[in-house]
Amino acid sequence: TECVSGCVCPEGLFDDGRGGCVEQKDCPCIHNNEWYSSGDKIKVDCNTCTCQKGVWTCTEDVCYGTCMIYGSGHYNTFDGKFYDFDGSCEYVATQDFCGDKNSSGSFSIITENVPCGTTGVTCSKAIKMFLGVSDDKLKLENKEYKEIQRDVGDDVQYWNRTVGLYLVIEASNGVMLIWDKKTTVFIKLSPDYKGKVCGLCGNFDDKANNDFTTRGGLQENNPLNFGNSWKQSPMCPDVTQEVKPCDLKPHRKSWAEKECSIIQSEVFKICHSKVDPLPYYEACVHDACSCDSGGDCECFCSAVAAYAQECIKAEACVFWRTPDIC
Repeated sequence: TECVSGCVCPEGLFDDGRGGCVEQKDCPCIHNNEWYSSGDKIKVDCNTCTCQKGVWTCTEDVCYGTCMIYGSGHYNTFDGKFYDFDGSCEYVATQDFCGDKNSSGSFSIITENVPCGTTGVTCSKAIKMFLGVSDDKLKLENKEYKEIQRDVGDDVQYWNRTVGLYLVIEASNGVMLIWDKKTTVFIKLSPDYKGKVCGLCGNFDDKANNDFTTRGGLQENNPLNFGNSWKQSPMCPDVTQEVKPCDLKPHRKSWAEKECSIIQSEVFKICHSKVDPLPYYEACVHDACSCDSGGDCECFCSAVAAYAQECIKAEACVFWRTPDIC
């Protein structure tokens, strides 16, 4: 399947893996199981890769990291680890106060998770953001943004603006928060924070396998033990088992699967090779089953929007909203 010279093609020409023979300079490249011709360019995060003689050559810019928290307890860390955690408490989403007790940091973002629906799943109800040594404190809740405390001597400046459905808060220390005024929040960090943050969003060191590092610095395999270690109050109960809302509400399961199948349908086809739809589909079904106290369409829409957002990041624009859907 690779571009190889040999008995298939005449001397000096290479099998292009698609049944043709080409010169070496025209060898195609493969990415996510799709073939690209020589000279084609693709975006990988904030870098551009060009296909040259069958190999990708990429720019080496350092990219912003994005962590996404959405729906009923779904997390996608800065390094791309996807997991579920349904705790009811305040948790550290991300902060740069890591390591020893006295380590200095410039920000901390806390997510306040509360039960939504009757099955025991939780959603992020409010986000608190602490900035700088003087601890400016902002709170996002009930579609509103409040400055709880703004100290004089601001060592970290910040601005807020609205972009479409989202409220964006940008701080001068390279931290950005994007909130849909419901249950989805994106946290973007500048490359300066690589390997220097901790919390439910992982450590942003480009390795997903060590993202489950607890507050005590231990590596965990279990998302529940990892999540519990980041709770802010020892009074909150630990989460001991994963909630499976579709098992508790089997009558909602077929509706949830039917609605969420849009993620795996033709509508998103151009994105499937770039972003694996399966975890997003499963998260969508989970949310659609669990949202049983009103707002079930909103839960479904947020779940599909989360996948659409990842597709946009991978340069696959999908127009999925219609008058009937969200």
